[in-house]
Amino acid sequence: MTKRALITGITGQDGSYLAELLLSKGYEVHGLIRRASTFNTARIDHLYVDPHDPAAKLFLHYGDLSDGSRLVTLMSEIRPDEVYNLAAQSHVRVSFDEPEHTADTTGTGTVRLLEAVRLSGIATRFYQASSSELFGATPPPQSETTQFYPRSPYAAAKLYSYWITKNYREAYGLYAVNGILFNHESPRRGETFVTRKITRAVAAIKAGQQEHVYLGNIDSIRDWGYAAEYVEGMWRMLQVDEPDDYALATGVGLTVRDFLETAFEHVGLNWEDHVRFDERYLRPTEVDALIGDPSKAAEKLGWKATVDGHELAKLMVDADVSALENSGRPWIDTVKLASWGHE
Repeated sequence: MTKRALITGITGQDGSYLAELLLSKGYEVHGLIRRASTFNTARIDHLYVDPHDPAAKLFLHYGDLSDGSRLVTLMSEIRPDEVYNLAAQSHVRVSFDEPEHTADTTGTGTVRLLEAVRLSGIATRFYQASSSELFGATPPPQSETTQFYPRSPYAAAKLYSYWITKNYREAYGLYAVNGILFNHESPRRGETFVTRKITRAVAAIKAGQQEHVYLGNIDSIRDWGYAAEYVEGMWRMLQVDEPDDYALATGVGLTVRDFLETAFEHVGLNWEDHVRFDERYLRPTEVDALIGDPSKAAEKLGWKATVDGHELAKLMVDADVSALENSGRPWIDTVKLASWGHE
């Protein structure tokens, strides 16, 4: 029988890649989207088939993690075999400006979804998108057994989600797992996240449309991987017999400065000529270094990252340069631009 999956956050970077992966594996995919006055499905437009078509395998439903009763209704109607909770207010710096909203969506939203699973009485496997931001001030390398020390409202909300997922696994026997993913990026990354902000700027500067890019702390260290590979790890976590928690990472750390240098050098530019400091982009509490230990995922899931941070920077620059040349402005993923039908 065809497996059925429900993805919250399907219109985001990870959700779009995961939807692609599951559809390629023959799943029927259902996605939760928020009602908006503008279209917000650009990352999944290339996957959409008219639901009246018998071949349609992707279905979208209006809903929100702040609406528990709607989640119960959807869970009972869809009856998914797998649930992937990727929805969140996911920008760390913004979480300092909107701590209450972040807590409600990124934290409490998870327990609403878990309650929807429990109350509907369905036998499903639940994936919770945890984050390396949980480790915060704890020095690397960081693994599933490393002490948590969150340093932002976002990380604190994710910590609640992590523990409530474990609690529902132990209290109610739910198949529920936490995927502790270190930074994973792609040409579909939101434009306000530092990696995409850099690669968009590189494309614009190369084209003569921009002179400078303004950044905050460029000495912080992150373990950057490719999002399209990480969703494979998410899926694998739900295919093993027993639920457990796993960290996904490359195991290699780069500073923002390293990423900058690689991105600018890729198009023959010197980053120091174009990067300016702006204290508005500093966090009230910084996270100095996140470098993951993915050995458990390699051993138990057979998962390993193949794209490192330097390759990722080049991949993202190429996509934004190509997008700017084709459309006059950077777009989400120029590799598939033609098939999406966008400008």
